[in-house]
Amino acid sequence: MPPVQNFVRAEILPSGYLIRPCEGGGSIIHIVDHMNLEAWSVPEVLRPLYESSAVLAQKTTVAALRYLRQIAQEVSQTNVSNWGRRPAALRALSQRLSRGFNEALNGLTDEGWSMLGSDGMDDITILVNSSPDKLMGLNLSFANGFSSLSNAVMCAKASMLLQNVPPAILLRFLREHRSEWADNNIDAYSAAAIKVGPCCLPGTRVGNFGGQVILPLAHTVEHEELLEVIKLEGVGHSPEDAIMPRDMFLLQLCSGMDENAVGTSAELIFAPIDASFADDAPLLPSGFRIISLESGKESSSPNRTLDLTSALETGPAENKVGNDLHTNGGTSRSVMTIAFQFAFESHMQENVASMARQYVRSIISSVQRVALALSPSHLGSHGGLRLPLGTPEAHTLARWIFQSYRCFLGVELLKSIAEGSESILKSLWHHSDAIICCSAKAMPVFTFANQAGLDMLETTLVALQDITLEKVFDDHGRKNLCSEFPQIMQQGFACLQGGICLSSMSRPISYERAVAWKVMNEEDSPHSICFMFVNWSFV
Repeated sequence: MPPVQNFVRAEILPSGYLIRPCEGGGSIIHIVDHMNLEAWSVPEVLRPLYESSAVLAQKTTVAALRYLRQIAQEVSQTNVSNWGRRPAALRALSQRLSRGFNEALNGLTDEGWSMLGSDGMDDITILVNSSPDKLMGLNLSFANGFSSLSNAVMCAKASMLLQNVPPAILLRFLREHRSEWADNNIDAYSAAAIKVGPCCLPGTRVGNFGGQVILPLAHTVEHEELLEVIKLEGVGHSPEDAIMPRDMFLLQLCSGMDENAVGTSAELIFAPIDASFADDAPLLPSGFRIISLESGKESSSPNRTLDLTSALETGPAENKVGNDLHTNGGTSRSVMTIAFQFAFESHMQENVASMARQYVRSIISSVQRVALALSPSHLGSHGGLRLPLGTPEAHTLARWIFQSYRCFLGVELLKSIAEGSESILKSLWHHSDAIICCSAKAMPVFTFANQAGLDMLETTLVALQDITLEKVFDDHGRKNLCSEFPQIMQQGFACLQGGICLSSMSRPISYERAVAWKVMNEEDSPHSICFMFVNWSFV
């Protein structure tokens, strides 16, 4: 969007808070947000968001309620806090991430930002900030990765329209699979631009890249916001460093990853930090923000506001109103905004601007490819990564899994189920135990999982094919599986002892027992092998 001179798009009408005591202790808080958002001043595609009281409630009112609830819990339960032993410090870090990302997106001239000329393609906006206030935070400690010569900050940002991809699903994929969008060929850019500083290219796979480990720090009461550290293993910051790879750390804030939660926006914000993780470490946030345009369509129900606030009572898993309004009503649209910040030396401005444009364009291309893969047209008639009821292959595989289990184990996998393929698939998808199917090859790769299986592996149907059977089991489990594998192929099934396996995020998972059986096709030939993990839980 082009910059707006005064950047005023709302008039705040009488609003505020009313707190009343309750009998027996505690209090009730009432919040009123009354605004004229001046919808006429924004592009037509975004106008529904500025005309919607539901969006105002989601982004402002309910957000305030959640924040106050978090503070109240920390005050009343000092020994039990989701934000650990230092809730105030961790909350301050999350707020610094959000504030730094918002400042980069807004690009206000009052805060020192100025726009560079376009390179002829108007898809990327480049802003530069060399004000002392902006740089002061970055020069607190040069050991945090920012070069002592860096005297300016650049922001490259862009927006894109997405079709039929719920924000929560796309954001979860971006979080779990950084390698799908982060550029691992950054060393192809000019060596001078790379050497600006090891942390000037946030989130990139610079040089060599070993892998990603997510280290959880804290979460809010309803898990709608996560604060975590991302460890990128074996990163070399330049070609000369490739023989001595180092680990790189990102402080990351995620919100809006539950499709069933009220609110239809999602954010993934991260900033490089060093291993010391000091409270006053300089932060240069970058990331993604996805806002559903369908959330601007008002529901005809008079209980819409009650539906929004009821999430604070029932929890996000039980309240599906916000999701159902925009994912089950046909085509859904959302806007993704991407913003990446770079610290640089002012005399390198043109080189860094060229690199930043190319890098953000490569991210846009990757996100478009991922969004296309996650769209319902590729995954069935239901939105996102939900049960692909529209694909005949899914119905057929579900029927084979069901019939093979009955044939080899002599009992029913699904109780009181009709023989219809659609009914079998639905029951299999909602089965409480994790059911995961893999190819019957020398290096088995997972091809299908029900909802519990995806939750256990912390992955999606699209990314499931990147996980091998060997990566899931620990050493004991692999030995157990190797000893039982001949029995599975000969007898058709085997029962495995309980143990520990690993999710795609390397989180340990315990399970009471596992059952494996051979899945036969219509020609009575082995098609795949299915595993059912009974009573699994994260350790």
